[in-house]
Amino acid sequence: MGRKVVSSVCMWCHSHCKVKCHVEDGTLLKLEGDVNAPRGKLFVKTVAACPRAAAAGEWAHHPERTKFPLKRVGERGGNRWQRLSWDDALDEIAQRLGRLRDSYGAETIATTSGTYRSPDEYRRRFFNLFGSPNCFTQGHICWAVSNVVSAAMSGLSCNAFTPFPGKTKSILLIGTNPARSERTSWQQILDTVDAGARLIVVDPRRTATARKAHLFLPVRPGTDLALLLAMLHVIVGEELYDREFVSRHCHGFDQLAAHVGQYTPAWAAEVCGVPATDIARAARIYATDRPSASCSYLGLDQVSNSVQALHARYALTALTGNLDVRGGDMGRPPTQGYNTEYSVELCERLPAAQKAKQLGAARFKLLGYPGYDLIQRQVEKLWGRKMTSSHHLFAHAPTVFRAAVSGEPYPVRGMITMGSNPLVTYANARLIHQALNSLDLYVVADPFMTPSAQLADYVLPTGNWLERPLLFTGSDTAGFIVGGKAVLPLLSGEQFHRRTDFDVWRGLGVRLGQADDWPWEDLEQAYDDRLEPIGHTLESFAAAGGHVSLRGYYKKWGEVGFATKTGKFELYSTVFEELGYDPLPNYVEPAESPVSTPDIAEQFPLVLITGGRFVQAYHSEHRQVASLRKRHPDPLVQLHPDVAKELRIDDGDWVWIETLRGRVRQRCRLDEGIRRDVVHAEHGWWFPEQPGSEPSLHGVWESNVNVLTDDDPEICNELSGGWPLRALLCKVYRA
Repeated sequence: MGRKVVSSVCMWCHSHCKVKCHVEDGTLLKLEGDVNAPRGKLFVKTVAACPRAAAAGEWAHHPERTKFPLKRVGERGGNRWQRLSWDDALDEIAQRLGRLRDSYGAETIATTSGTYRSPDEYRRRFFNLFGSPNCFTQGHICWAVSNVVSAAMSGLSCNAFTPFPGKTKSILLIGTNPARSERTSWQQILDTVDAGARLIVVDPRRTATARKAHLFLPVRPGTDLALLLAMLHVIVGEELYDREFVSRHCHGFDQLAAHVGQYTPAWAAEVCGVPATDIARAARIYATDRPSASCSYLGLDQVSNSVQALHARYALTALTGNLDVRGGDMGRPPTQGYNTEYSVELCERLPAAQKAKQLGAARFKLLGYPGYDLIQRQVEKLWGRKMTSSHHLFAHAPTVFRAAVSGEPYPVRGMITMGSNPLVTYANARLIHQALNSLDLYVVADPFMTPSAQLADYVLPTGNWLERPLLFTGSDTAGFIVGGKAVLPLLSGEQFHRRTDFDVWRGLGVRLGQADDWPWEDLEQAYDDRLEPIGHTLESFAAAGGHVSLRGYYKKWGEVGFATKTGKFELYSTVFEELGYDPLPNYVEPAESPVSTPDIAEQFPLVLITGGRFVQAYHSEHRQVASLRKRHPDPLVQLHPDVAKELRIDDGDWVWIETLRGRVRQRCRLDEGIRRDVVHAEHGWWFPEQPGSEPSLHGVWESNVNVLTDDDPEICNELSGGWPLRALLCKVYRA
């Protein structure tokens, strides 16, 4: 076969670096940043510094990857498997899906997938044709809630982070640490700060990002909303807002101005523990040093008042005229020109009666069909097409898992997990375990045998971005990038027999009466069909550079207005109001905190935040890659040295972290930059080297922080259903 270099896009985080993959005789030798791509010099820097990129070959050729379709033998969780052919596996799964649909209705089958670990539009297509509305991901606490709140207020996706060196004058980061989580964004921040921009960081920890800040605001976890409301108070009260943009393009300014009058910096200082003078200073910098760029990534998505906090954040962008200006925050409409994710999903083929059965949507309307249909009618009216459902529409995961256990409001009897590990990555791991064990049919498609896969009836071996062609569209709003043909082969004689995720959905669809709606033989043909309207195939577009971006489309509002009921950016949200929620962002104390639950705080006096990243792994992945584990072998929990001294804990000690839900063990790291009342625990931990059978399930109960978290619908965000991961109460003691 010889040596070749293939262009692709790395999908191991949301930096989505364009890369050159060096391959020889079917072996991946190395990845390097593609200097010829847009932002090529940036990608060269970030890929060179990324340990996951350095270990790409070790991951791709790992001996423990799933190789053949497997069927469970004996008791669930016994780690005993029978090898099947692909045809036999898909035949059996399709037959069992059909029987469950006939017995209970199509809605009895649910599905979960990972963070763009597969072309999710084809999963949606299968389920819309099958008749089930119960597709979900981590969207309620990961990115989608930001998309939906900004779309409700403006008809645009406003969570793109686009600072420009020499143009952006200030940057506001809220609850995010891109130095560890988004390396391309971090390099852009460093370049922009070096060019003179001022950096404001809101975070309970003085992270690597916060150490570069001109102004650091160490808030009590979950109270970011109080700080943002006080910033709005200052900007309105001191008339620092953009009068022209507000008067011409904003709806509800008078209502918002009156509303934020109560939220003074002095009030916020008492709530969030940041001096009032610093809050006012942050507001003045952000409002006057313009253009200003802002970003929260998942920092606001994962608190119980997430929607209200995001509402305030986007109101800041609009009030200061920082929307759709070079150096500010971009608002992205649906991409034009090619066949989008939405066109593939076939949402219109799901009957209205089935949409009404979407679990959780009647209570948490914003990310369910009630909110999606309301928002997308306006988007389609203005832009001629809708945004993908894959990033705006979900069944409510906690409600789905409860329906599997209780049968209420109707039974969930089957589930398909694609590139996801719910036992590790969803809150309330004990409930997830109970739910997965209660299913009549559980299917997992994944490159590795995970704790969740150990509970499956069937495990299907799939490839990843290295082993399939790629058309990444950024939720139909960012343009699109193409990765060309697969870097590595999926099939290789008796060594392994993997397929793409597309092959799984098409294979099941054809067997369940959907053959006419799957005219493509493989994913490359499907992508060729999507690119046909712009005169390209996958191969020709990749050869031409493989990248189209909408980031340069500024001040769209000046030409067409906004895709909202009022035609303006809605500070006072008519969408929230029509759904029966507060149209303005009121402060809501975290569901579990020293203020809202003082009785719990007596026993659990510290505030726990979870989910922080480290560069050797992404979410629950990469734990079996030896070179990466060597660099970060253990799960780490951060404590302030003064608190550790009081608890007789030394740096490096193994400690128990305990909440009302249970306890897990992690290794202590002392950090003088963390608030004294805060504990930060890493997420995503399991141990592939430990036994796969019950009760171990690869050590899933040992250090998995989601043993500690909660997804009770009573504490989920009332609009979105998002569950809190960043403001819980705990205690810590030596193990």
